[in-house]
Amino acid sequence: MNFDVTIVGAGPVGLSFARALSDTSLNIAIIDRQTSKSLANPPEDGREIALTHLSKKILTSFGIWQEIDQNEISLIKEAKVINGASPYSLHFNHQDTSENTLGHLIPNRLIRAAAYKVAKESKAIKIITGVGVDSFNIDANKAEIKLSNKEIIHCSLMIAADGRLSSSRRSMGIPSEVKDFGKTVIVCKMEHEKPHSNIAYECFHYGRTLAVLPMVGNYSSIVITISSDQADAIMKMKDQTFNQDIQTRFNSRLGGMMIVGKKYSYPLYASHASHFHANRFALIGDASVGMHPVTAHGFNLGLRGSKTLATVIEEALSNKLDFASVEILSKYNQKHQRSTRPLYYGTNLLVDLYNSERLTAKVLRRLALRFGNNFWPVKKLIMGQLTEVQ
Repeated sequence: MNFDVTIVGAGPVGLSFARALSDTSLNIAIIDRQTSKSLANPPEDGREIALTHLSKKILTSFGIWQEIDQNEISLIKEAKVINGASPYSLHFNHQDTSENTLGHLIPNRLIRAAAYKVAKESKAIKIITGVGVDSFNIDANKAEIKLSNKEIIHCSLMIAADGRLSSSRRSMGIPSEVKDFGKTVIVCKMEHEKPHSNIAYECFHYGRTLAVLPMVGNYSSIVITISSDQADAIMKMKDQTFNQDIQTRFNSRLGGMMIVGKKYSYPLYASHASHFHANRFALIGDASVGMHPVTAHGFNLGLRGSKTLATVIEEALSNKLDFASVEILSKYNQKHQRSTRPLYYGTNLLVDLYNSERLTAKVLRRLALRFGNNFWPVKKLIMGQLTEVQ
């Protein structure tokens, strides 16, 4: 089989990147071990994605936003960051921007299903499901990819979109910094008595964090970050006990709270590749940068990167250049590295500060919140990063 571009991984970033290229002259293949049924109708995974305004704009340009049930999209009007038991919060309000919301909260499975639907409908994209990559070899002129079903793909450019522990990246010999936080993220959906007023909360309690994110109706997405040795006890906690625990930790702001469905847990890693390209090879999504979820940048950065790479490739095609050459792909690498490195290291620094039990860290946390709240240039900069209002 021969293609111009082969993408390993049919996650929402890989599918979005394929859609970004589908209006060019290129033929695109996407490879994924999942079945077409699971890609078309992803199972519930408990994860809600906070999308920035730039991400909404990108998804709309791809036709993906239009395929998401608008009744399932919740607006985040305000966001509050709370330190410990203090009533003081770093407060962000959409009224300080030109938009009617800070961002949008959407179930992950709906984004994945919409991206798959749009990609599958494109004549330029072939999605090969139920197979993985056994091995690959890249020379000066092409990439040869051997699949688990013994078929072979030849292409001009191979794209790795296979997650933050990417085997493709490792096989290509691209180093990556992987930070294991020793934490587990537990997510679930909860119903509550009082309305959330579309306010998102990030509560940095000592030893754990609790995020309460507004969903449609009187429901919120609960995100707990806890030391991995304590995660199992929370996962096994009876619903009534869990309900009371979350309600208490959240100071009953939303009244009585009740879990809906099950809890889901995920190990917490962050990663950043040393570079995002090689000859006829590039990294996108979590394979390039895997973010800590506290600032909700992960999928948004992945979308931004896929758009950046697609634009670089389109410019090369219009100038009749080899779009898969190391010289062209280095432009993507330079642009995306400038976007990701400050956010990656800044987020990790923030996480370390707010997870530390040292007295100096506790003092710095209180000072940081007040400084961020009262010094408008800093607050505006943070809000700009979080919302990406254009």
